[in-house]
Amino acid sequence: MWRKRVNRFIGGFFCALFLFMQLQIRAVAEGEPDLYATAAVLVDADTGRVLYGKNADTPMAMASTTKIMTCILVLENGNLNDELTVSSYAESMPKVKLFLRRGEKYRVEDLLYSLMLESHNDSAVALAEYIGKKYLSEELVKKDTADYSVEESKQAVSAFAFLMNSKAKELGCENTYFITPNGLDATETITLNNGEVLQKEHCTTAEELACIMAYCIEKSPKSQEFLRITSAPSYTFYANQRSFSCNNHNAFLNMMQGAISGKTGFTNKAGYCYVGALESEGRTFVVSLLACGWPNNKTYKWSDTKELMEYGMDNYSYQEFSPQVTCGTIRVVSGAARDGSPYHEVLVRTHKTGDCLPIRMLVSEGEEIKASVTCKKSLRAPVEKGTQVGSVTYYLINRNGEKQYLAEEAICVSESVKKIDFEFVMRYVLQSFLL
Repeated sequence: MWRKRVNRFIGGFFCALFLFMQLQIRAVAEGEPDLYATAAVLVDADTGRVLYGKNADTPMAMASTTKIMTCILVLENGNLNDELTVSSYAESMPKVKLFLRRGEKYRVEDLLYSLMLESHNDSAVALAEYIGKKYLSEELVKKDTADYSVEESKQAVSAFAFLMNSKAKELGCENTYFITPNGLDATETITLNNGEVLQKEHCTTAEELACIMAYCIEKSPKSQEFLRITSAPSYTFYANQRSFSCNNHNAFLNMMQGAISGKTGFTNKAGYCYVGALESEGRTFVVSLLACGWPNNKTYKWSDTKELMEYGMDNYSYQEFSPQVTCGTIRVVSGAARDGSPYHEVLVRTHKTGDCLPIRMLVSEGEEIKASVTCKKSLRAPVEKGTQVGSVTYYLINRNGEKQYLAEEAICVSESVKKIDFEFVMRYVLQSFLL
């Protein structure tokens, strides 16, 4: 009896294994990426559309990819030629670091290269304090950062983290929470107004990290400065009687033609992380990877990024859509015709307003854009020109038949229609009699 049970178990195990392998083979055969990363996305930077996702909405630690937000906020809220002073708190940051010393002065631009090329944790804190102290009390604003206590430095960093979270919300990132400017793992206890206590972790999702990168490289008013810094192969500067040399650790810049930006990251909790961007034939792709292996899997992030970028280039191209929508006419009760005759009803032509057409976006084979029209069947006079009577909603239908909302236009009355009243009837009768 026990032998039959063992044989049954072994047979079931190998059947399950066979089915699993078949599913994996089928996915690869259909061209779906086969990735190491626990969470990953491929995003169209222009529209924010997720072209491929794997656990895309799962909040996870993101390590030093955090620094793309630190960099863009310093660019937007600071001055590259400003000089900042190093605090003892910034000096105390763990490796990887530039080895800043308390009381030293540095140009903001120099430390931004240190931040993005070498991922120095002390530079991140010094830059965060430089911006964050502007939001502290007047006394602390005037106080030299070199004289800050650790608690005062943490207040400045917290003020900067508030800016980071505000920007994330502005970009629609609902599952992102920043505590540190350098991406070191951190947890924060928050007490709400109702007394509820929350434990918040420094985290984001693959999709939202890609969204932040898309903002940095395209939509931010400082996108060109961001690209200049993050794409530099190296940077050297001299300060405080010391010479510094920074080399870009974003190896992907040299792996694929068109790579324009990126940031690596690693902590024991987050694993290897990466976010990068590539331009190809007018298309801009962003890849985001979280928990893409741990030592000794340092190269997994490069193979995953390359596979996702190639998937995007091979399967998605720009197409322009102008769906034909006929709004027709609608009935107006008690309305007067254009020539002044008293008709009980009249047809009023409608037209679309808005500038959402044509729709130009990245699509793959088998996808299409369709329109859905809703419109009133009748109106009662009087009717003013421009009155909205309906709408046209445009959807993307993907290969799985799923709908994705794209845009909406209003359907409006194209001319005014007067109401038939006693005065109008008398005028019409008199005009008819005299004629």
